[in-house]
Amino acid sequence: MTRTQLDKILGAISGPVVMIGFGSIGRGTLPLLERHFKFDKKRLIVLDPSDAHRRLLDERGIRFLKTGLTEKNYEEVLTPLLKDGPGRAFCVNLSVDVCSLDVMKLCRKLGALYIDTVVEPWAGFYFDPSVTASQRSNYALRETILEEKLRSPGGPTAVSCCGANPGMVSWFVKKALTTLARDLGLAFDAPRSQQDWAKLMRDAGVKGIHIAERDTQRATLPKAADRFVNTWSVEGFVSEGLQPAELGWGTHEKALPNSGRRHGFGCGSAIYLERPGANTRVRTWCPTLGPQYGRLVTHNESISIADYFTLGPKDKPLFRPTCHYAYHPCNDAILSLEEMFGRAGARQKELQILDETEIVDGMDELGVLLYGHERNAYWYGSQLTIEETRRLAPYQNATGLQVTSAVIAGMAWALANPEAGIVEADEMDHERCLEVQLPYLGPVKGYYTDWTPLHGRPGLFPEDLAEHDPWQFSNVLVN
Repeated sequence: MTRTQLDKILGAISGPVVMIGFGSIGRGTLPLLERHFKFDKKRLIVLDPSDAHRRLLDERGIRFLKTGLTEKNYEEVLTPLLKDGPGRAFCVNLSVDVCSLDVMKLCRKLGALYIDTVVEPWAGFYFDPSVTASQRSNYALRETILEEKLRSPGGPTAVSCCGANPGMVSWFVKKALTTLARDLGLAFDAPRSQQDWAKLMRDAGVKGIHIAERDTQRATLPKAADRFVNTWSVEGFVSEGLQPAELGWGTHEKALPNSGRRHGFGCGSAIYLERPGANTRVRTWCPTLGPQYGRLVTHNESISIADYFTLGPKDKPLFRPTCHYAYHPCNDAILSLEEMFGRAGARQKELQILDETEIVDGMDELGVLLYGHERNAYWYGSQLTIEETRRLAPYQNATGLQVTSAVIAGMAWALANPEAGIVEADEMDHERCLEVQLPYLGPVKGYYTDWTPLHGRPGLFPEDLAEHDPWQFSNVLVN
């Protein structure tokens, strides 16, 4: 990695920059923002309800507003900040408990560019017992964005869900698919449309995709009792982990799982299980440690990727891949989940995010596993260690840098395409976005494997397996 690549200016922001949220991702994004974009630092302001990390901003002479955005105050707080002087503002939303859709609509109304890493609702949505599991799903949240996109096409660019996953992994899927197609000897022109991409995936014989991740980062001190430890937002992880498990549902699947349910509205690309995602295990594979259990945590990309690669009518698709997250977080997070679910979902009193100073070693191996084709399965992704992360950028661990670098790539794309309307990562130029992000991802490699979900079963107990088709979801799900 050359210093030139790490110092390259990617664009200029002519108006104010408003960053919402200064947690682990906000702190990691800040130095990359300063490194890669030209803007007036006097017109950058950071909002957060906590001033725990204000010193980092004070040292840089960056304005800070200690406030939490709510449904009642967000317009009043954000409007003057986004209209502060000439030029086009850029809102970088890295918060939790702040409604992405409402802030996005306000930004577009005011002519500002916008980016976030997740479709986030207002506080309380995830834990509302008065709504159904379907209504509090990521599928339902994404549908609100799609409805707004249909209602208000074009206009100022708003990039929805552009972190590591969702975000970067959608670009990985396209890169992996073209590599696989070439390795299979398929003759194809470079895809130019959504339907072109869907046809290529079908022709390559891909049945589905795991967003397969293994985080091996570990700290000097082990997890203490009654403490939830993670390498990124504990609040964010707990919230999504208590949502129902969700997955894009492919046309090769023969039967819904016992707890599987279809949504009665929207694009129809996904189903959900009537059980929390972080307490639902699936079989998957990552290159370094091989076969593993992952958690079927709901993520936007599970739904958007399945939707994007749908061929034919959405209600009667000719082809659609299964797609879901298969996440093995760091070992302390696994212990934290076991502790939390063991006491009926009651969250621990202490929350801890492992920062770069606490982690001794380890890697976040995050990629996409395209499976079911003639070569069985192909994993493509980032193998970023904590040691490499420290060399590349300050204030973050390996997990964080995979997210913050995707935010920077999304911002660069938005600045180059300022009137693209509301877009998801699947619709962006994956080659350009990866070109921007690759300097921060450590080794990015592809691996073929002959592993399937039928492997590694000792045969000592009876199992109802779909042996004729190893990649049926019934074989992947750990009952």
